[in-house]
Amino acid sequence: MRAAVVDQFGPPDVVHIEGIEPPDPKADELLIRVVHATLNRTDTGFRSGTPLLARPAMGVLRPRWRVLGTEFCGEVAGTGSAVTGFRNGDAVFGINPWRFGTHAEYVCVPAAGTVAPKPEALNNEEAAAVCDGGLLALMNLRDARLGAGQRVVVYGASGAIGSAGVQIAKNLRATVTAVTSTANVDLVRGLEPDEVIDYEQTDFTKNREAYDVIFDAVGKLSFARCRPALKPGGRHVPTDGVRNMLLAASHLAVGGRRAVMALPPRYRKQDVLFLKQLIDAGRFRPLIDRVYALDDIVAAHRYVDTGQKLGNVVISVAAPPVS
Repeated sequence: MRAAVVDQFGPPDVVHIEGIEPPDPKADELLIRVVHATLNRTDTGFRSGTPLLARPAMGVLRPRWRVLGTEFCGEVAGTGSAVTGFRNGDAVFGINPWRFGTHAEYVCVPAAGTVAPKPEALNNEEAAAVCDGGLLALMNLRDARLGAGQRVVVYGASGAIGSAGVQIAKNLRATVTAVTSTANVDLVRGLEPDEVIDYEQTDFTKNREAYDVIFDAVGKLSFARCRPALKPGGRHVPTDGVRNMLLAASHLAVGGRRAVMALPPRYRKQDVLFLKQLIDAGRFRPLIDRVYALDDIVAAHRYVDTGQKLGNVVISVAAPPVS
């Protein structure tokens, strides 16, 4: 099968297309024919080997996983002997966390894991882009105990996690302030937050408003910067940053305010099914920026490395059916 392979840490050019052996499903696994996958910051980080503190997980001298990619949409091409509930030809979507492998024509995933029937309301490109942003936003906002009537800021609302966060926060019946750049204000308004702030014009931390939750979906804000804009008992929810991670892990509260982060991230089938319910009800839709062919995956890596992507970058794999 064809796959995008990474044999050394480095810039986008270290990624190359190679023919490799397709995987064989274990007794509890599904063999998925990948139609679409995504490329996100996790993939580019594992390709580049940064940050260095994460090298024990990524691989010390070379990448631990040759084939990157976690999200997918495709069809079941084979089932292990112990699998029930899935049949060959079923259209499915999901995520393969900590295992990677979706930047290839076939991948094996646990049948009991984060895979579910594809929502009929989405096309294949959209279905591939549901789980990473959606699940990360969902688990972080739940850990922050966001609920009805609370006020939340979603910083970086045009990204994959941020655009999902705006929609999920609305579904949790919170009052949502979405923060984005000037160029993306109209795009973010389409997600129907209660308010949009252009961070190039206004610093929301200095507008004398107080929030229950500040969800930093791009990992660029510090707890110190956010703390004055939090209500007593408020939670800063970062998605990146070593200092933020240490603060969240320490459970240190300053004036009743503290950093909260889903550590480690928890990926559960029930949450994939919850997102599917929202999609089926017309209450969630992933934001797609660009679609690249598998042969153009180096260009896709270069684009994601710019840090300017909107929503999700999708990779069209379109594996041939099993003969």
